[in-house]
Amino acid sequence: MPIYEYECGSCNLRFEKRQGFDEEPACLCPACQGKARRVIHSVPVVFKGSGFYVTDNRRGDNGSKKRAASDGEKAETAAKSEKSDTTAKTEKTEKSEAKSEKKDAVASRASDKS
Repeated sequence: MPIYEYECGSCNLRFEKRQGFDEEPACLCPACQGKARRVIHSVPVVFKGSGFYVTDNRRGDNGSKKRAASDGEKAETAAKSEKSDTTAKTEKTEKSEAKSEKKDAVASRASDKS
């Protein structure tokens, strides 16, 4: 059940009363028995997503050019990241091969000594 805020017209006392949606509004002040009225507050509104700001909706010729440029930049960035991933994998493979060659060399020396 919602809590409503009331204000007395004669003594300006503000009080809250818990009422159901279908109940009649409180008419009397609990302090002076004067006439009370319901205080209505503004509801906070939160806009989520795109399209609520001036810059979101108003894209002219400049916006389409910027979008095309940003799409090209995204493609270049993706290509660079793929290239760096391939390079990193190659380096890891080379390092692991070098380690295994060292182990083989150490093992062959140990077998030669014995």
